[in-house]
Amino acid sequence: MYITITPQKLGSNYSQSSADFVGYLEKENQGLEQGEMEHFFSQYGDKFSAEEVVKDIDGNGAKLKKTEPKFYSITVSPSKYELSRLQNNSEDLKKYTRELMKDYVASFNREINGRPVTIDDIKYYAKIEHQRTFKGTDKQIKENQPFATKILQLKNQIRNIENGSMEGSVRKREREITKLEKQAPHQQEGKRIVQGMRKAGSQSHIHIIVSRKDASNSFSLSPGSKYKVSDVEMRGKQVKRGFDRDQFFENAEKTFDKTFGYQRNFAEIYKARKDFIKNPKIYFASLMKLPTNEKAIAFKMMRETDIPIMPSIPSNQAQLALKVFNKLRKGLDVAVKSSSIGI
Repeated sequence: MYITITPQKLGSNYSQSSADFVGYLEKENQGLEQGEMEHFFSQYGDKFSAEEVVKDIDGNGAKLKKTEPKFYSITVSPSKYELSRLQNNSEDLKKYTRELMKDYVASFNREINGRPVTIDDIKYYAKIEHQRTFKGTDKQIKENQPFATKILQLKNQIRNIENGSMEGSVRKREREITKLEKQAPHQQEGKRIVQGMRKAGSQSHIHIIVSRKDASNSFSLSPGSKYKVSDVEMRGKQVKRGFDRDQFFENAEKTFDKTFGYQRNFAEIYKARKDFIKNPKIYFASLMKLPTNEKAIAFKMMRETDIPIMPSIPSNQAQLALKVFNKLRKGLDVAVKSSSIGI
């Protein structure tokens, strides 16, 4: 389960409205019949139009400055293992979203009129998507890039030969292109992976747009608060502030597991992934204590998420932890991105 929380993009190149983001989330509906479309939904309603979402979110930003985000985007991406537990991706993920947003509000250390924040205090809309495409930042695209560059050069040479501005053999270059296409390290269904290609397999995920202001348009509820969860005295009164992201991420996993009867492996647990970043010695010491079957599954999952692992496992755990710690420094950035820690 990978969850990111991102504030609205602001600046001279971005609109103050949510229209661009909402329009982006409508991309999968293009060309589909009405019955095939995925619609926006909320805690209590289904089939909201893009226009309704924009109007509601844009109209709920009272007293916010132009430099302050009016909404936050939450993206929830279950793994292929988690998705395999679902019976109906769309309906099951809608059900999960509604439970997840209860975890979201419970993570605020805030009060509204002397009571804790509840699900009725927030304004959000969500949408299920079933497709993903390879982006330029993906490992597969980056590692295929040298081959893509050579192929492009050869194709340019072929065009130059055909229009008479260059001499040479077209056939020879075509054979070289065919060879390079097969040599590229990352393939999908027998084809070199390129930017924009749809990713194979189940790719269902959730996009949520949540207003920064509460449903009454009176109080600011920011999951991006710079304050840690705390109680402080302001103007002679005790005030609660902050948003507990660790609590939100951990409860998001627990809610999924409870809702769908999912048995989460050690390598999938948010706290374990956080230990990998903060203290890999503890992470690998815990990993080595797992039963053999669970350990094997954990290593498989780590490989699939590009977390570097030792090619051979020393018997001495202290030796392992030290070697792993030194070896994994280069891979920490990848681990941060894949686990959404600190976002």
